[in-house]
Amino acid sequence: MAERQWGTVREDYSVNGDAWNAFSFDDARSRVYRWGEDGIAGFCDDSMRWCLSLALWNGRDPILKERLFGLSNEQGNHGEDVKEVYHYLDATPTHSYQKMAYRYPQAAFPYDELIRVNGERSRIEREYELPDTGIFADGRFFDVTIEYAKAAPDDVLMRIVIKNAAVEAARIHVLPQLWARNTWSWKTGNERPVLERAAIGDVLARRAGKRTWRLSVDRRAEFLFCENETNAPLLFGSPAKGPFKDGINDYVVDRKADAISANGRGSKVAAHCILDIPALGSRELRLRWRPDGIATEPFIDFDTVFQERVAETDEFYRALQHGIDNEDARKVQRQALAGMLWSKQVYYFDVPTWLDGDPAQPRPSAERRKGRNADWRHLNNADVIAMPDTWEYPWYAAWDLAFHCVSLALVDPAFAKGQLALFTREWFMHPNGQLPAYEWEFGDVNPPVHAWAALKVYQMDRALTGVGDVDFLKRIFHKLMLNFTWWVNRKDSGGRNIFQGGFLGLDNISPFNRSEVLPNGASIDQADGTAWMAMYALNLMRIAIELSMTDPVYEDIATKFFEHFLSIAGAMADVAGSGQALWDNVDGFFYDILHTKEGRIHPIPARSMVGLIPIFAVEVLDQAVLDKVPGFAKRLQWFLKHRPQLASLVPKWTDPGVGERSLLSLLHGDRLRDLLRKMLDPDEFLSDFGIRSMSKAHLDAPCSVSFAGMQLDATYTPGEAVTGLFGGNSNWRGPIWMPVNFLLIDSLRKFHAYFGDDYKVECPVGSGHMLSLKEVADELNRRLQRLFISEAGGRRSSLKSDATIDDNLLFHEYFHGDTGEGLGASHQTGWTALIANLLHDQGMVMPARR
Repeated sequence: MAERQWGTVREDYSVNGDAWNAFSFDDARSRVYRWGEDGIAGFCDDSMRWCLSLALWNGRDPILKERLFGLSNEQGNHGEDVKEVYHYLDATPTHSYQKMAYRYPQAAFPYDELIRVNGERSRIEREYELPDTGIFADGRFFDVTIEYAKAAPDDVLMRIVIKNAAVEAARIHVLPQLWARNTWSWKTGNERPVLERAAIGDVLARRAGKRTWRLSVDRRAEFLFCENETNAPLLFGSPAKGPFKDGINDYVVDRKADAISANGRGSKVAAHCILDIPALGSRELRLRWRPDGIATEPFIDFDTVFQERVAETDEFYRALQHGIDNEDARKVQRQALAGMLWSKQVYYFDVPTWLDGDPAQPRPSAERRKGRNADWRHLNNADVIAMPDTWEYPWYAAWDLAFHCVSLALVDPAFAKGQLALFTREWFMHPNGQLPAYEWEFGDVNPPVHAWAALKVYQMDRALTGVGDVDFLKRIFHKLMLNFTWWVNRKDSGGRNIFQGGFLGLDNISPFNRSEVLPNGASIDQADGTAWMAMYALNLMRIAIELSMTDPVYEDIATKFFEHFLSIAGAMADVAGSGQALWDNVDGFFYDILHTKEGRIHPIPARSMVGLIPIFAVEVLDQAVLDKVPGFAKRLQWFLKHRPQLASLVPKWTDPGVGERSLLSLLHGDRLRDLLRKMLDPDEFLSDFGIRSMSKAHLDAPCSVSFAGMQLDATYTPGEAVTGLFGGNSNWRGPIWMPVNFLLIDSLRKFHAYFGDDYKVECPVGSGHMLSLKEVADELNRRLQRLFISEAGGRRSSLKSDATIDDNLLFHEYFHGDTGEGLGASHQTGWTALIANLLHDQGMVMPARR
């Protein structure tokens, strides 16, 4: 389950669409969720009918610790921000074993202090984190380890180990909770499931027409029952009879005896155990969730099952990591993949029902049917999906997911392929061909990397199994052709093969807010948007060539995308016949162009990732491959002969590179060298920890643009953004981002496959060291690894000195452009899990397993 369901668009039924305030953290303990559930270390079935998670109470907090606390977008000085200490430590792709750690203070949790101090801090100040409050001083905390192991797919064991880190004994209330997601309050006729006390230590879970389940606990516990129902009298002043969702909280914390069920039945239950833990000691609690009717005693084989699952998990990762010699690197990779696997969630969201309302509930305001996501009525999601993060991003994002799948393919290629195909299914993909961007605005635009990810996952799967899954490639290729057509029809407003994608994941990388319509009829011709489309065309061309190996029909389609690529390349060289290119010959860099209503064009001289993304549009074709697709090769030669103005854009096509290879790229050798001279300059893009998203040259010389009476600037900011122009999380002006760095490395390896070892560039610029492009890719890889691999003394660059707990790691959303410190969402393993791929250091090709 997610660590946060409150504050999401799904749960927002307000008139103004203010999701954070429409369903707040304070509401969450008393108000029923419509579309999902949350909880600490939450586990559920694949339909989220039954939910199991952990709650704690230290005897001092004003509320039970049932879910992780964090700040809303408005409360945080850098946007939404979880304020807890927890780590995902281990997982297998089948979830046969899972492990996470949570640190719980022994003093009252400082909710108000965290809100107040962060509210007082400006954007240029650091975030005020839970350890900063001093609440963990002198070991006054509990380290809680939660593990799951499966004896069978439907036989789940839960082990909770609580260690007292203080030198004094301490008491803690431990409350594992089981409940039924509320499916009965939304329309009449849905029967409420029942949890009821059976024998000592057992709870039976019944649902009409379904099998009965049994929860067993290994020690005497006080079973507290209530209903998973909204406390309407408290929240809305409406008459209703309890017990309500917050009944367990009120009984334990406020000692309200009537807050829980008197008859030992309900739809939510907690096994209340009070543990007195000696100084530096620990206690263990064991639970088992399985179908009723199994004759064996629930805990007789408990320890054996855990031992077997842990041993199997170790064996699994030994096989995966046999080529990684560094023990610390193995630890980093394993935890990165654990975070990715822990972030798989049941995601449930039926947009037409959300827009129109439920029959048994008040009808939503008329405004919502014209507001957010109103044109996504086809979208009805009820699937298991890899999320970017379980708290700050507990909803999917299309381009995030593409990178997730490349990491997940290391351990579960079948799931990775299924995820990519899922987003092209009719209950995700818009009838017009658009892929849903993310929950806050499905109609927004993410970079089109789905085809790149599909090809990468296909290649990784083939390397692992020895057989290419052609059926997967065909299925996704047909749908991606529809998506490509959507891009051409919707994001090339002038029909010029120049694209205006808008957000494109790079919201704060330009002086302009590219998601908004510019005044006076102006528009921006985007170097990155156009380059993404050139990359997309080459990706689809490559997929079509792969499919042509077994079905010649696809040769014609490969030709189509080859021609698309050349048309885009031609447009970038001469925007709308103006003689103005997106490439600046003087600076040796790609820039966006401001296009006025009167037809005047003005380059926007911001040196940013915008100008590096054209590197991604590269493909190398072996002559051996062309020999297998003669129809494509013949058409290709005809096109190059009869369209010489476009053929000239294909670098050295008639001069094959190493191994009779040919290159398709937006950059010939000299332009590539010019661009890399900027990218590999420490005074511009090259950091000790990867490539920055904006040139450091703009630190002292900001890009400044005057337009329509406005003076707009873009300055290098290595850490958190200092402007709120683009929303709470506005972070692209300088930090290091793993996904674009990963694509740069991937692209440099392709260029090396064509140019070979003789093509060298200075890296770093000014060092006198001349490296091949493969060696440059390796160097960037090493710099990115430096974010996580511990230095002498055990420090990891991405972590604050006090942030690590016994080598438990965090995988941040992005990293400081100068120091490498992790920033943004602290558990956004998502695309940052790509470090797991980089640690293989095998040219991003899946290594064979023993």
